[in-house]
Amino acid sequence: MKPKIGLALGSGSARGWAHIGVIRALEEAGVRPDVLCGCSVGALVGAAYADGDLAALEQWVSGLAWKDVVGLLDVSLAGGLLKGDKLIAFFERHFVDKEFSALPLPFACVATDLANGREVWLREGSVAAAVRASIALPGLFAPVSRDGRLLVDGGLVNPVPVSLCRALGADVVIAVDLGSDIVGSSLRRGAGADASHGSDWSDRLLASLGIKRNHDAPSLAGVLSTSIHIMQTRIARSRLAGEPADVLVAPRLAHLGLMDFHRAGEAIPEGVAAVKRMLPAIEYALNP
Repeated sequence: MKPKIGLALGSGSARGWAHIGVIRALEEAGVRPDVLCGCSVGALVGAAYADGDLAALEQWVSGLAWKDVVGLLDVSLAGGLLKGDKLIAFFERHFVDKEFSALPLPFACVATDLANGREVWLREGSVAAAVRASIALPGLFAPVSRDGRLLVDGGLVNPVPVSLCRALGADVVIAVDLGSDIVGSSLRRGAGADASHGSDWSDRLLASLGIKRNHDAPSLAGVLSTSIHIMQTRIARSRLAGEPADVLVAPRLAHLGLMDFHRAGEAIPEGVAAVKRMLPAIEYALNP
């Protein structure tokens, strides 16, 4: 009897474009998930895939320039640096604007209840609204009000949602961890690294408000992204130790920053390469 395959797409901000490569490589190997779960950017890519829009998403992200990324940033300072409304409005217009029940592939995503810290599984209602909640990185995107709860990024509690795949009936879970080589990397690269990639988005946001930062200290982007990555990596390691995936795919993406969404040309091929490194384990898990 063919096992029911679950694919858990983890959090990781701009590194999440690697999920596109992961999915492409799995399909090329003849592996198609029966259930799909995502956290944060994994929820965004997963929703597009579940709706059959992955090709359109890949085409769009592959053509992103830094100015396009900046164009989707709506400065708020109310609950977060950004509202996130422009990004989700774009996502609804061009990709997924459906209810969960209308998706061809069973899909769910993870968020965190800001009031009590509990993990929230989103499986009903608007897919785009659920994705918006799942990507609400604390300090970056404003929280989302949904069903009387204030929700933030699911990476606070379950960065790689293996347990959600199991709950949806998966017998074999292939999980993608985008943070395995991240901790401290952005600060180790040095203060000039982000600027050299044109991706020190916090400086640009501060400049738009007439504020100049002290370049003798790490940037807001560096401190925020490194802190988030440390937190999510530690949480992911703990969760995966207690709820292990059958196969763990780990793209090597430490060189990409929090907001390097214009660098899909590097992330997607590494997603493909990460799957190829794990193909023997995947074949064994599906045919023990």
